[in-house]
Amino acid sequence: MVIKMKRKFNITGSCTPQKHYMVPLDDRLEKIKTDYIDEGSYFVISKGRQYGKTTTLSALEKYLKDNYIVLSLDFQEIGTEDFADASTFAKVFAGMIIETLEIADPANKKEALIPLTAMAENPGAGSLKELFTCLSKMCAKAQRPIVLMIDEADSASNNQVFIDFLAQLRSYYLARDKKPIFHSVILAGVYDIKNLKLKLRPDAEHKYNSPWNIAARFNIDMNFSVAQIAAMLEEYENDKHTNMDVKGIAECIYAYTSGYPYLVSAVCKLLDEDIAEKTYLKNLTEAWSEKGIAEAVKSILAEQEPFFESMVRQLEEYPEMKKMLKAILFSGKRMSYNPDIPAINLASMFGYIVNAEGSIQVANRIFEMRLYNLFLAEEELSNAIYDKAQSDKSQFIDNGRLNMDLVIEKFVQYFHDIYGEKDEKFLEEHGRKFFLLYLKPIINGTGNYYIEAQTRDARRTDVIIDYLGEQFIVELKIWRGNEYNERGEKQLSDYLDYYHKEKGYMISFKLTKTKSQASGKSKPETAQ
Repeated sequence: MVIKMKRKFNITGSCTPQKHYMVPLDDRLEKIKTDYIDEGSYFVISKGRQYGKTTTLSALEKYLKDNYIVLSLDFQEIGTEDFADASTFAKVFAGMIIETLEIADPANKKEALIPLTAMAENPGAGSLKELFTCLSKMCAKAQRPIVLMIDEADSASNNQVFIDFLAQLRSYYLARDKKPIFHSVILAGVYDIKNLKLKLRPDAEHKYNSPWNIAARFNIDMNFSVAQIAAMLEEYENDKHTNMDVKGIAECIYAYTSGYPYLVSAVCKLLDEDIAEKTYLKNLTEAWSEKGIAEAVKSILAEQEPFFESMVRQLEEYPEMKKMLKAILFSGKRMSYNPDIPAINLASMFGYIVNAEGSIQVANRIFEMRLYNLFLAEEELSNAIYDKAQSDKSQFIDNGRLNMDLVIEKFVQYFHDIYGEKDEKFLEEHGRKFFLLYLKPIINGTGNYYIEAQTRDARRTDVIIDYLGEQFIVELKIWRGNEYNERGEKQLSDYLDYYHKEKGYMISFKLTKTKSQASGKSKPETAQ
């Protein structure tokens, strides 16, 4: 009797098709095989946390097994004490290779493993040089080319022994016509191998002196496309019969996540398991909707997950990266994408930003909202306008609906009272931040907001607010004169047409003589 396993969306560990709903990976696997493995490349898959690296390696191991012997290692299995010295590491690594090879290729000639076995069983013998001599003999006698995959390679980033191991691997790669070695090597982790010395040797001389300059550039996009998300949802729909608009839901999920694998799976998991039980959406059909996705995003933003705890830790560890992200979000600062700038390189490596036609852009809406919430929370206790909204918030909700007219009116009033003496630089750097600080306690726990990235710059930002399925669009502008303001009204009108809205709001921050002002109004009647 065959029992069909009930599949779920997975956000922890590797995914398997038998247990989990997954996007199809065949095209990605074939491209990795053709463009990298078959070419004998050594390369690094360096992506942010929970980007699908382990899932890809696991699927790739199965995909390659007919043509290659695949040795798949995980450096999280190696303890700190195993990097105590070269001899200890060589012994442990030899043992891992033997264990993996016996599983991957049981028919392999045992004599090929004799040198490695001796090294693994003798606690006091062996060096990295001897280890690679043994590995070379093993590769020479193997019946098929050997592919080495090391997951979580950056977990060894603080160990000089691993740096020396990479140097040996590089040396054999360069001489592999004379000294057989692995056909292809894949290292996977968050930190790019070229950054392994950041903590080990922070001085400028060694920071970019990588032992891994032989690596081919890995250019395969690991984000999920709309089509891939839709294919996964089709499988789910065939099982659950929710009558969802598969293509429309895939597009909406992508709009929030930009295809970041963990975020896509997290949204889908909440829609499948939680939203119908915990919100005003009462069944799966109602949950798999734009309103349901907004509720799922709200839940993700409210949860304390290791995924986002890692983000907070990295922002504190790299203050220049944090400063850069604040400038992009609050001041609308346009920055060219230049990977030679350490803060840009790190933010890109962690997956927090992307290169959008030569400019830096936060990678997706969910990251952006989480960063806004974090940065705003750091100022809440000491900010007067936040206190005003906190004390008045009950008056803005009427029969479960957000009174946005009153929100705008009260914000303008308080801004004049509190910040009227500030200069133009203050307006440019803080005006938008203070509107979001005012908005946050009013909608907190019930509504979401996000910034439309295409309109965010030093002059203009569009804020989209979602409160229990009802959307409001607010344009925030720095005053540049009547003509510029009229163009802004036309832009807002066009934007409302795109969202099929009849009404929107504009807040202009301007300096009149020596005083700062904010003025707010609805979209003009003539533009409706």
